[in-house]
Amino acid sequence: MLIISTYTKYTCRELPCFCGCFIPFVSSFPCSFFSPSLCCCFVLFRCLGFTVCDCSQGFCPMKMLVALLLLLAFSNAVKMKGEENDGQCDYKLTLEPRPHSVSILEFGAVGDGKTLNTLAFRNAIFYLKSFADKGGAQLYVPPGRWLTGCFNLTSHLTLFLEKGAVILGSQDPSHWEVVEPLPSYGRGMDLPGGRYRSLINGYMLHDVVITDSSDNVCIEDCIIDMGYDAIALKSGWDEYGIAYGRPTTNVHIRKVHLKSYSGSSLAFGSEMSGGISDVHVEQVHLYNSFSGIEFRTTKGRGGYIKRIIISGVEMENIYLGFAATGQCGSHPDNNYDPNALPVLDQMTLKDVIGTNITIAGSFTGIEESPFTSICLFNVSLSISSGSPTSSWVCSNVCGFSESVLPEACPDLQSSIPNPSSACLSFLHVNGKAAYL
Repeated sequence: MLIISTYTKYTCRELPCFCGCFIPFVSSFPCSFFSPSLCCCFVLFRCLGFTVCDCSQGFCPMKMLVALLLLLAFSNAVKMKGEENDGQCDYKLTLEPRPHSVSILEFGAVGDGKTLNTLAFRNAIFYLKSFADKGGAQLYVPPGRWLTGCFNLTSHLTLFLEKGAVILGSQDPSHWEVVEPLPSYGRGMDLPGGRYRSLINGYMLHDVVITDSSDNVCIEDCIIDMGYDAIALKSGWDEYGIAYGRPTTNVHIRKVHLKSYSGSSLAFGSEMSGGISDVHVEQVHLYNSFSGIEFRTTKGRGGYIKRIIISGVEMENIYLGFAATGQCGSHPDNNYDPNALPVLDQMTLKDVIGTNITIAGSFTGIEESPFTSICLFNVSLSISSGSPTSSWVCSNVCGFSESVLPEACPDLQSSIPNPSSACLSFLHVNGKAAYL
């Protein structure tokens, strides 16, 4: 169980990244101009009032941080309470103190934003390994800006950053080790063989989860301001993701404010070969972004994106409100199967209000595998002056729409005798979240 339940601000506006997905009206952003390697950013997060990565001082080394799929779970240090819940974010948390605690200052670290503290973090965690069988330990990081390269965590460890403590990733590539690629990706996205190690990482640990696919995830009460995607859900790259077979599922996102300078506030894919399903997004504010909500895939991915419910959305100053494209992303090598067609099905978007939107939506599926059951309910978008004549672009898709302004394209106005049979809704059965 992963819980990210905090108030967070990220500033990475200068990241030169774009996924290179072809979307009508945006062909001025060619795939070759931007670094596609930055498209696998999952989400940088903050826990308990501290920042994990702050890029406000210039270029954030995202080529090294794209592997930051480290998700601190505190699974043993955190108790889950309550049988009834509306989703992953309704688990109640209490933190139990560790019996042993040390400060990073005891290992010579300096929080001036200039001194490299990689050795201090590594030495501290090496020391704390000795307490793994004695109830675990806590590494305390006081307020300051702690510059570091990558370092490994250990089992039964609480990494506690005080309010005002910021861990800064070094911008020097030599401070980042090159390691084996994730099994679901097959190769690095920056390098032809390996990949840069995550900023904070580990392997086969308890109390820490590191993965490129996730289940039972909560992301809530966050402000995320990114150069590319603010939140992106992924699950593996082409034949490697298919073989690895680990989906991203049971994800609950709510009460978040998302901004993406050149990407999407909320993205699914394009590396989704292991599958993405059962995602519930609610009460979100998307603003000052290139696109609001985007589903991405391409031939050769295989996998699926299905059973997605997004509701209670407020958009403002968004170029492209909604997008679903089957022509997005590169391939790790020439061994992918072009006949491995992805499936996009049962995606419901409802109760959406948007202001200053340039293009309402672009849904371009795959001819051999059209996107199905795209459902829009109670959507009202105020289109900015000077926008293209057509607010919607659709091909190789089918779905249903009701109370949508501007009126959705004909492909999304199919006559469905019983929309509830094709469009997802959300309810609770015996206190548990369920989909219809």
